[in-house]
Amino acid sequence: MSMSILEQRRIEAAFAKGIYEEMAAELGEEAARRILRNAVVKLAKQAAAGMAAEAPEPSLEHFVSIQPRWTREDALRVEVVRQDAENFDFNVTRCRYAESYKEMGLQELGAILSCNRDGAFCQGYDPRLKMTRTQTIMGGATHCDFRYRWDEAAKA
Repeated sequence: MSMSILEQRRIEAAFAKGIYEEMAAELGEEAARRILRNAVVKLAKQAAAGMAAEAPEPSLEHFVSIQPRWTREDALRVEVVRQDAENFDFNVTRCRYAESYKEMGLQELGAILSCNRDGAFCQGYDPRLKMTRTQTIMGGATHCDFRYRWDEAAKA
């Protein structure tokens, strides 16, 4: 069985922490955050393109089918609000990613290391997949409100 994304993120965060601290000491916190954010976005897009390539054709149905990768090991508790041919809306009511970053003393970088990936993932997966989110547990909210829409008109 492959490593869960939750465990992968813990390992990545421990590594990123060391690199971030060195960059912040050399370049300042603002530059270190920008570099880290850009690297995470790039990696998310690459991972998404790989997952999209697993599907005969990228689609909302395929995207929904791969969601268990992120929820494995009770990493996310999700309540689906709406799911149809063009929409996949859910709320995350528990986020062990946020809990892990907090335990590691990385809560200030958690959004860059984790939440930052979500919109970038959509871009890398397929231009038709759009996401909106107005709040996150990582940012102090009671839940994350993910709203995905498949926009056929946005095909590249």
